[in-house]
Amino acid sequence: MKRFLLTISIITAITISGSAQTYTLSECLKKGLENNYSLRITRNDEEIAHNNTTLANAGLLPTVDLVAGYNGDLSSSDAKNRATGESDMSINTFDQTLNAGVDINWTIFDGFNASTTYKQLKEMELIGETGTRLAIEDFIADFTSEYYNFIQQRLRLDNYFNAVQLSKERLRIVEERYNIGSFSRLDYQQAKVDFNADSAQYLKQQEAVIASRIALNEMMAIDQVYTPIITKENTIEIDSTLVFADLWYSMLEKNADLLIAGHNSNIVQLNYKKIMSRNYPYVKLNVGYDYSYNHHSTGTYSHRNNWGGNAGVTIGFNIWDGNRKREKRNAKIEIDNAKLQYNQLELTLKADLGNLWHAYENNLRLFNLEKHNVITARENHEIAKERYMLGDLSGIEMREAQLSLLQAEERLISVLYNTKICEISLLLISGKIGHYLEDSKSL
Repeated sequence: MKRFLLTISIITAITISGSAQTYTLSECLKKGLENNYSLRITRNDEEIAHNNTTLANAGLLPTVDLVAGYNGDLSSSDAKNRATGESDMSINTFDQTLNAGVDINWTIFDGFNASTTYKQLKEMELIGETGTRLAIEDFIADFTSEYYNFIQQRLRLDNYFNAVQLSKERLRIVEERYNIGSFSRLDYQQAKVDFNADSAQYLKQQEAVIASRIALNEMMAIDQVYTPIITKENTIEIDSTLVFADLWYSMLEKNADLLIAGHNSNIVQLNYKKIMSRNYPYVKLNVGYDYSYNHHSTGTYSHRNNWGGNAGVTIGFNIWDGNRKREKRNAKIEIDNAKLQYNQLELTLKADLGNLWHAYENNLRLFNLEKHNVITARENHEIAKERYMLGDLSGIEMREAQLSLLQAEERLISVLYNTKICEISLLLISGKIGHYLEDSKSL
């Protein structure tokens, strides 16, 4: 038994010592927001959307092409003059042409198609920004949940350690009484079984603590995932000051999913405008300056240089393309679908907020109830311990009192964590999850 307790002490020391550093929740979050691989990928996607939002990508700027070419023609010919009957023959005549120029093409007007495309790119840029915000908020919620899960598992580990200590004390008493004949061997064997059961539960809980610690290190992108962590917070503090009305209006105004749905609806409406832009004429301007050099092996001139500018305007109107009516009908349906999806998402969020708020309030009530249960269970355990020392209580009854205390403490920890999860979810859905980035005692 002494060897086993020594093992437990060593495991506990390894868990809380070594190179461990004390972190607050906000410090862990800032480290994770900076290093997390998924968030870095999301930020890169946002940058791509930003880079795509240009006037040139929308087709609002002219294109400038520098062109050059060379052509060589090696040929032979044999010609006969009809009037004189004389023949004119040339063998392996090599003619050369060299040309270069600058061409500028610019669509001046295309029925607002280019300007609408630019607006779509702006909406895509906003979606990229909001998508990054959504990813950050999800990360904060997930990390905060795991952070408090780590605290929960540590609290449970402390409870199981206390249970081992209580079982150890009971086993000591029974062993002494058994040696002097006050207790039977059955009492001694049962106390030993209970001690081993509590010790096994304590060791098993170590796995949960380590798994949660590894998860936190992974989310913070720490290569040494086994690095010990000590949280500055040693218990789960819950915020009981949330107001439903504030959360409701904040959700309708700031929820990232809802904002993205709004941007998607705008993009669909702009797509309809692009289709309608085909009903307008288009105007295209082209300007160029060209130079050409021709070298002739035969003929009157040995070479010729040509240079000069050119300009032109093209005005056109698409009369019929066979698909416009179909695309227009489909675009209207897509607009309707986007509105329906937005309304559906809004309704779902309202329902989720209502359910989360009910769970939050219910868990607050459970928390107050379980606090009193723990106090009562501790008092009952002390009474049972005194009676057990006097021999007025059996080992089974003593064990029941001990288990009742352990279960009450477990329920209190669980309801604390569940309330915290409800709090995190309410702040996430209302767009207020950034609250956990602040250094505050409420964290």
